[in-house]
Amino acid sequence: MPDPARPAVVELRGVSKEYMRDKTPVPVLKDTDLDIPQGDFVAVMGPSGSGKSTLLNLVAGLDRATTGTVTVAGQELGELSESKLTRWRSHHLGFIFQLYNLMPVLTAFENVELPLLLTSLSRRERAEHVRTALKIVGLQERHDHFPRQLSGGQEQRVAIARALVNDPVLLLADEPTGNLDSTAAQEIMDLLQQLNEEFDKTIVMVTHDPRAARRARRMLHLEKGTFVETEVDALEARR
Repeated sequence: MPDPARPAVVELRGVSKEYMRDKTPVPVLKDTDLDIPQGDFVAVMGPSGSGKSTLLNLVAGLDRATTGTVTVAGQELGELSESKLTRWRSHHLGFIFQLYNLMPVLTAFENVELPLLLTSLSRRERAEHVRTALKIVGLQERHDHFPRQLSGGQEQRVAIARALVNDPVLLLADEPTGNLDSTAAQEIMDLLQQLNEEFDKTIVMVTHDPRAARRARRMLHLEKGTFVETEVDALEARR
């Protein structure tokens, strides 16, 4: 039974997704149900082509389900137009990508500030949000550095600060350690774990790395568009 003290941030009900290849439908996700409560940290694993990225895109509202409903933070995404979806994402979601997606001509401060430029916050208020986000990821002293002056791990920290700056309901991470060496990857997972445990951030992470997955609270496995194994408690898997 769902915990009423931990309302669901993500609810998928009967979700299927198929794409057309020429005139042939290609199923990617099949009749999927999923509940992710507030404060959960879920790692989604599976081979290439299993539907992991499609699942993340559906939860982000970047793609639409063929059948079924996707509800995030109480909003059924299928009910929103593309323009309303864009505004909704800017207020509710934070994205963390494998390749950081930082603007090379902007400083760390300016990269983190980018999502706030679409809000009604004043310049002073934006600066306060940016400083707070950079402090959380431990880069307040690097605010005036450009991406080329940072290590890969530091670039990913800037990207995480950018994802946090709007105080989103949900963080979506797509292979966040996939471009990092083992030391930097461990530091990024330490940070994500801290965001979950200390700041109660709900996180959905797609990863191929079992070491990264074990840092989550739960591991889910996709195989050919279907969850094929019982959920594994990642807290137990760490032991």
